[in-house]
Formats: sequence, structure tokens, C-alpha cells
Amino acid sequence: MRDHLYIDGRWVKPARLQTFAVLEPSTGALLHNAPAATAEDVDAAVLAARAAFDTGGWPQRSGAERAGYLRAIAAGIRARVAELARLEVLDNGKPLPEATWDVEDAAYCFDYYAGLAEELDAAEPEAVALPDARFRCTVVREPMGVVGAIIPWNYPLLMAAWKVAPALAAGCTVVLKPSELTPLTALELAAIAHEAGVPAGVLNVVTGIGADAGQPLTAHAGVDKLAFTGSVPTGSKVMAAAARDIKKVSLELGGKSPFLVFDDSDIERAVEWILFGIFWNQGQVCSATSRVLVQRRLYGPLLARLVAEARKIRIGQGLEAGVLLGPLVSADQRAKVDAAVQQAVADGARVACGGQRPPGLDQGYYYEPTVLVDVPLHSAAWTEEIFGPVVCVRAFDDEVGAIQLANDSRFGLAAAVMSANDARCERVAAALRAGIVWINCSQPTFAEAPWGGYKQSGIGRELGRWGLANYLEVKQITRFTDDKPWGWYIKSS
Repeated sequence: MRDHLYIDGRWVKPARLQTFAVLEPSTGALLHNAPAATAEDVDAAVLAARAAFDTGGWPQRSGAERAGYLRAIAAGIRARVAELARLEVLDNGKPLPEATWDVEDAAYCFDYYAGLAEELDAAEPEAVALPDARFRCTVVREPMGVVGAIIPWNYPLLMAAWKVAPALAAGCTVVLKPSELTPLTALELAAIAHEAGVPAGVLNVVTGIGADAGQPLTAHAGVDKLAFTGSVPTGSKVMAAAARDIKKVSLELGGKSPFLVFDDSDIERAVEWILFGIFWNQGQVCSATSRVLVQRRLYGPLLARLVAEARKIRIGQGLEAGVLLGPLVSADQRAKVDAAVQQAVADGARVACGGQRPPGLDQGYYYEPTVLVDVPLHSAAWTEEIFGPVVCVRAFDDEVGAIQLANDSRFGLAAAVMSANDARCERVAAALRAGIVWINCSQPTFAEAPWGGYKQSGIGRELGRWGLANYLEVKQITRFTDDKPWGWYIKSS
């Protein structure tokens, strides 16, 4: 495991020679002492990225050239899938099948944006029709500049790919700051980029504590764009920091996503997607469908099946065969989840299953798959993101009432609806106030489709062409084409 930062194409020791502890979630034991960047290191990284953008020629390279580097990074990730997936398990706690999926998806993301980078070469300036025939106007798109990318701990390598791949494809340069809880695969991504020959300064990776490394990055005057994924409180701070210098900003924040299940749904399919929607990645997913609304006639039978299947989920260390629920990422996160469940009970909710440490797993940050019922609408368990394997289930009577309950949230990242009636699904999908709506499923994510939310769930979109647009400026170029002089001040004779 690496003990250097990656700045300006070189592996360097932190300026203050400090480290921070990275713990293994399954045991709480020390996994690694990672290099701790501070403001001096961030400044060096931003200056390197600035030079690579301003004078190093990265934005002037063709899209095809940049695509070559992105495909080389994708190949480097694929060559190390097993190693990187194992590192994700040790660092984050997620089960190996999930980690493997994430790593493969990260490689695909780089390949996908390589294709979009090539398309930039073929893009013609967009002509704009003007009311004055003496002028001709075109619009072009250019890279935004130096990007400060701050990513969370729930999908360490994949979230890095979601930001680094489109930024590099667009012609931007990047300073990447991973979460202090899961910094290890970000450093490996730097190594893969280095092996791929990415020019010095184009990608820099600084690991460290948020206050020491993240805050200086958000405040640095040399950064043109901040791209952040994480909690609403931290996103608010990032946005405030961006406002001081009028930096561009994109935010992918939290959610409290509803899943509406109508009484014509197949119970087995509904239960499977509910389980996937909340217990994948231990529920540490911003889009997790953690509020399940079930039409009353189906409520009892579905709840019984959901509880029965939740109890069957195998819990354990992520490298063990058959494990589908690993530990939470940290002791603090486990404490937050447990406190949220206990407060829900104090508010009047009932624990249908789970709600405690699994028997026999006395070490590490484990928490049982938990189903809460009778949760009051005012309870934080119903209104706030728990970010753990906890789902709240509630009955509804009719479509109008279900939509009202679903939309009664300050979040609007995702939502899901299940019904055998296609017209109803389309009608409900149109009514849900969310940036992502799934029909008869929950959580499928594709690099080609936009990702982002309404309301306090964020600003902007990642993935797809929208993700590339995050890192492109729009420039108007207007030309005077008339043979006659303008003649406003100087009159022709």
C-alpha cells in the first residue's frame, strides 16, 4: 500500500511527513498509515494541475489523444480487477462481488468517456441564428480548467472514475481528494494513470483529513471547478467556498428515496428489489430506496416476506464466500445508524427485524439488516438519510396519497415505482419529484444515463453526456461579416 501522494507526475512525501490511520471495517484493526496531505501539498497539486492546463498542452490535445489515455487507464484497471476489488473490501467493507462489480464499472466509465472525447473532435461549432444578417454567431465548448474533485467513501474507485474520466475527457486537469476513510484505491488509480503515460500534472491525488486537505482544495483560488459527492452539510460548505471565488460547482448529495409498491405487483419481485434497494453496499448509498410505501392490500403479505428474506442475508467479512452484507465503513457510521434506529423506536416505530449487532460478530462495524414499521412521519428515521441497512415500510391507500408521501421530502435524488400497470407506472414516474426514477426495479445505474437530483439532493448531473458537460464551458464567437463599415462613430464618406 502506498505511502506517498501523487503530484505533478511524481510520488512525493507529504510536506509535513504526516500520516493518518486507515482502519479495516471488519475488525477495526489498522490497515494502513496513509499519507496525510495538508495545505502545502494541496497548493503544489493545484499548481501542477494549473501548469498542465495553462501551458502543458492537455486542453489542446485532440479528443482522440485524450481518449487513448483514458482507454489505457481502463485497461490498467481491468488488468488489476481482483487486486483492486480486494483492496476495496479491506478498505470499505463491502462484499467482494460488489467490489468486483464496482471496479469493472470504473473501467467501463473510462472507456465510455474515451468515446465521448473522440466525439468532441467531430463536433462542429453550433450555428446560432441571428436577427441581423451582418453577423454570424457560433458556439463552441471548451474545457473548464482545473477541477477539484472530492469523493466519498461508499464507492471509492467508482466515484473517482465518475469525476476523473469525464474531466480528463473534456480536457480539464484534476486534483482528486478521496475520503480519509477509503483512500487506498484512489492512490492506485494514480499509479494506473502514471503507467498509462498521463502527462505530469493532469491527474494529482492528495489523501488526507477533510479539514487539512479537502478544505484547502475547496478554497484554492487556482481551482476553476469543484465537483463534490457526499453529505448535504459538507456540500453546503463546498458551495459556500465556491461562492467566494465564483467557482463552478456540481454537487451530488444525499437522498431519502421512496419506493412505491402497488397491490398488483408480484410480491417476490417486489421483495427482491426492495432488498437490493436498501441492503446493497450495506445501505450506504445516496440513492437507497429507504422509504418503502406499499398499497394496503399487499402490505401485510409483503412485509412478512421482506422480514423473512432480510433475516436470511448472510453477514460477514467481505472476502468470505456467500457474504452479501459486510460491515459499515467506520465505528462512527455504525454508531450513527444505531442511534437513528434507537431514536425511531423512541419516536414510536417498531423494529420488525434487525436493529442490533449480528450475533457472533463482536468485532468490526456490523449491523443487522433492519426493517422499521409504524415510523411516524415526523421521525428523523422517515425524513433523514440514515445511510445504513435500515428501511422504513409504510402502507398507503391510493395513488394520490402515495405520491404526496413520496414527494414530502427535502431530498429528490431517486424514486422507484412497481406495478403491473404500465400506464400507472408512467403516470407515477412523471409525478415523482426526483432526478432518477426506476420502474419495476431499484438502483440500476448506467454510465450513459444522467445521475443527479432535485431539491437538496444536489446541483448538476454526472454520467452520460451530462457528465461531460459538467466540465465544459460554453463560448460564443460572433463575427461581423458585412462589407460596409459599422459606422456608429465614424461615418463613411
